[in-house]
Amino acid sequence: MSGISSHVLDTSIGAPATAVQVRLDVSEADGAWRSVATARTDSDGRAQLAAGPLARATYRVTFETGAYFEATRRPIFYPLVEVIFRIDDAGAHYHVPLLLSPFGYCTYRGS
Repeated sequence: MSGISSHVLDTSIGAPATAVQVRLDVSEADGAWRSVATARTDSDGRAQLAAGPLARATYRVTFETGAYFEATRRPIFYPLVEVIFRIDDAGAHYHVPLLLSPFGYCTYRGS
């Protein structure tokens, strides 16, 4: 199954980060970003952003981490996390996990 999904885990509390707003954009030929989809992480911290064959292009996933930490009454150092990646295989599935804490984050290509 092709598409783009994400999973946000709050490593500071050892639990999924729920209700995080996530936006998917694609880079146009002129360098401008065009919004493709938005989603909110579910109770397991997961969000499905796109399904089906994707265009070969550069994409950006933006996580609204500031609102998440504000809602949980914790410090906000990174109010946004942007992850930019390239899709070369339109038929593949791309999973972009985010490991998050108030003062750091890590991302990688998941499966």
